[in-house]
Amino acid sequence: MSTNALFLVEGGRPNGHAEHWHGGVEQSVDCAIRAGFRIGRRVRIGRIPGAVVGYNISRFGRFCGASYPLLVETEFGVAKCSLHEVAAA
Repeated sequence: MSTNALFLVEGGRPNGHAEHWHGGVEQSVDCAIRAGFRIGRRVRIGRIPGAVVGYNISRFGRFCGASYPLLVETEFGVAKCSLHEVAAA
């Protein structure tokens, strides 16, 4: 099994509240795992091959984990994807 270096990207919120929204990101990531999209799974985004390399746990921003729970590495880089955008390869 090949290994990948992981990087921690520091994030932040402008208003600084530490509220926890139950069900959003956790539910989406759990749904992705139950659908078979585990780390290492070969997938396609349209015709582009890739592999699931992680899960998007961001709670805020344009591409939050509740809507785009999968991190997929392709030849073009890593993309945040929804379950509707990927198919098992």
